[in-house]
Amino acid sequence: MPLIRIDVIEGQHSNADLTEVSAAVHRGIVDVFGVPERDQFQIISEHRPGRLVYNKSYLGIERTDRIVMVQVFFSTGRTDDQKKAFYALVAKTIADRTKIRAEDVMISLIENTRSDWSFGGGVAQYLTLPKEQWK
Repeated sequence: MPLIRIDVIEGQHSNADLTEVSAAVHRGIVDVFGVPERDQFQIISEHRPGRLVYNKSYLGIERTDRIVMVQVFFSTGRTDDQKKAFYALVAKTIADRTKIRAEDVMISLIENTRSDWSFGGGVAQYLTLPKEQWK
């Protein structure tokens, strides 16, 4: 049920690299958080230069215009250790499979409850469907 947003600066990444970023994030939520494989919803947005604003050295991390900002909206219940493992796995996978440095991968997790989701039809499926149908 995670909704993933991936934001980058236009012209900084190839389609192949963005495909790898998408795959790395999805693999991370499946492997670390146990999200079902078919539960994949992502928005990848490219922004004109000057429309994605970030600090180039916040917390001592040197960033470039190849920055990739990832937001994961999902239900509460993951541990701090799982979150740390997710951050590390995604950043490493992206760095290993693309020309994007791990330092340019920023990830934010936004937690909510199952009642905060409707997957279509104006229905809160997680409140109305039996749990075995969620997969």
